[in-house]
Amino acid sequence: MRKCTVGRSSGASGISVNLVLDLEVKKIHLLPRSSSVSITDGPAESRWRNVFEEAASNDERRYIYNYGANKISHGSQKTATSSLPPNSPPPPKSSTSMSSPDPIDPASAPPMDSALPSAVLATILSRLDVRSLLLAASACRCLRSCASSALSFLPAFHLLEVALTHDLLRPLLPRNPSLRSLRLDCEKLEDAAVDCLARPGLHELTLLNCNNISGRLLRELSATCRDLRVLSLNSLGERRGLAMRFSDLQALLNGCSNLESLSLALDFSKFDDPNFSHVWSSASEGLLSLEIGYIPLSMLLDLLTVAIEAQQCMDYIKAPVFFPSLQKLCLSVDFITDQLIGSISTALPSLTHLDLQDAPIMEPESVTDLTNAGLQQINPKGKLKHISLIRSQEFLFTSFRRVNDLGILLMSKKCSKLESICLGGFSRVTDTGFRAIIHSCSGLHKLKVSNGSRLTDLVFHDIVATSLCLTHVSLRWCNLLTDVGIERLSFNKDLNVLDLRDCKSLGDEAVRALSCLPRLHVLLLDGIDITNEALKYLGAGACPLTSLSLRGCYKLTNDCIPLLFAGSVKESLHVLDLSRIPSITDDGVMLIAQSRTPLTELRLRENQKIGDATVMALASMQFDGGTYGSTLQLLDLYDCCGITPLAMRWFKKPYFPRLRWLGLTGSLNRIMVDALVRSRPFLHMSCTGDELGTSYWDASADWYRHDDDDSEELEAWQLDGEPVSDAETATEE
Repeated sequence: MRKCTVGRSSGASGISVNLVLDLEVKKIHLLPRSSSVSITDGPAESRWRNVFEEAASNDERRYIYNYGANKISHGSQKTATSSLPPNSPPPPKSSTSMSSPDPIDPASAPPMDSALPSAVLATILSRLDVRSLLLAASACRCLRSCASSALSFLPAFHLLEVALTHDLLRPLLPRNPSLRSLRLDCEKLEDAAVDCLARPGLHELTLLNCNNISGRLLRELSATCRDLRVLSLNSLGERRGLAMRFSDLQALLNGCSNLESLSLALDFSKFDDPNFSHVWSSASEGLLSLEIGYIPLSMLLDLLTVAIEAQQCMDYIKAPVFFPSLQKLCLSVDFITDQLIGSISTALPSLTHLDLQDAPIMEPESVTDLTNAGLQQINPKGKLKHISLIRSQEFLFTSFRRVNDLGILLMSKKCSKLESICLGGFSRVTDTGFRAIIHSCSGLHKLKVSNGSRLTDLVFHDIVATSLCLTHVSLRWCNLLTDVGIERLSFNKDLNVLDLRDCKSLGDEAVRALSCLPRLHVLLLDGIDITNEALKYLGAGACPLTSLSLRGCYKLTNDCIPLLFAGSVKESLHVLDLSRIPSITDDGVMLIAQSRTPLTELRLRENQKIGDATVMALASMQFDGGTYGSTLQLLDLYDCCGITPLAMRWFKKPYFPRLRWLGLTGSLNRIMVDALVRSRPFLHMSCTGDELGTSYWDASADWYRHDDDDSEELEAWQLDGEPVSDAETATEE
């Protein structure tokens, strides 16, 4: 029989996803109905006791006893005791050594369905997450049948790693009254899949990349998902020609009256209507979180004005209630203004999380800009724990020119309970203002400052004298910050994520100071003036780095690779970015392959000396006896001039079995690229230079995706049937 190992699960309840369905089962010892079984309590014993108690029949209990006792004796080295009648067969013998169980003759092994009762299989499979369930289904026909049945009563279906078509998704989502949570990537879905997505009984629905789905989804949700608590839709209806009407939003707010979290990452100008402000009175009174992709400032101010008027009328007439429980507001507008800040503070007194971003297309005038007076209106009730005010330079190089240190001082006095603050584009704020935040907010854990053109080392000069426990720090584009300031910052030993991208005045000594941080997992050093010596410090340091970005560090050469992987970093590093480094060549990638570091993401974009040899070296990497290139999930080779059509053959199976994101230059043979996309439909390929994977800051709390990406088995199960050879099938039968 085959030994099937099911991957890890992120679920908090049920059997661990590292459950091993060891099908090398010896002769089943049947127990009389009167026999009683007792297994010594412990981690492994408790797991089998729970399954034992849930078994539906005595036959299943007799099997679980023998199978569980065998696993406990061989795996946990603990004793399983039982009260058996004299005529009962003895339990499996326990082993005092760590040797594996005796081998079994495959020809004499019982079929799966007779060795393990279906009710027991169903109980086990019901504890797995979707990915592990699909992996088990690809092992054999019996597990496939049981997994198909288990899909009918799964409480949660989460599959964001791959984008399925409607034809592939439909059999995975049968009628299921127990389904409460659904998370999918809808890149390949259209309106025809709406009925499959709008499920009665859903409490949570998260859909990414809904570009090809129209506003009909909102109407269907309002009619079908009355108990919906959490709704998150990304890029809904962005494809040209898809209908997005105000009536769709109105139907959603009227129908889903139990919403607690609503995230609609789309352009709300599509919902422009005279009744836009008033329709929100029908939104759920229990709404705690509201996130909007973009909303015109005029529409937002009208909504807040109506909400304020309703509050003022509540004392003497019955008026509609707007957002009585809202605690989190995230949105993007044309301009962040004093009027907007004042309206939010008045209309939403219960806010604890405020996230505002603007991207002006012209220089703001004084009446349409944020000033010191506007900052003074923030947090009148003192409840805010997170503030984010960012002026994006996407369309125009501009900043909050009318805010200086005085405005930050006035704001910091009212925000002593802040735990996280993000400030972007405050070009006139100096060390005085930033120090006021650090010294006023004793509970601050996350600090992000971008485009701080006047921030210097003095901000962290006496950070040791504070009680700060910073875990996430981002200081991007702070060009006056030097090695001395980073040395002071390194006294904060709890740092977990540090973003120093484009701080042009930093060098090797800053990295040397950071190499001693015992909890630093994510370090971003893009565009910093460091040499190979800095990588030597990291390699010999104490940082358990899991992600390192060196993009644009032009002084680095191939020699930095062995220096980096000389120490413990080799064991912990999973994400590495070596893009835009002119001296990195195929020889450097060879050194990465020789180090056998289990990278999951490798970015080498815009390196002119990277060629076909790099692809061959990465495709040939093996870890722990796995398949070729088995750990890589993301590989970015965009604009690497040495990549030719000859490299395309190395992206075919069986190479790179877990690869889900691939970036290539658009000048490659388009026919070969299209053929690769057809042969690997779950591969996200970009030939236009788009950044692949998740963003640095947003992913910092949970940096890694699931390490055991078993989508290869899912792909085989759905497209090619079961990946079981004829000989193995005959042996099982």
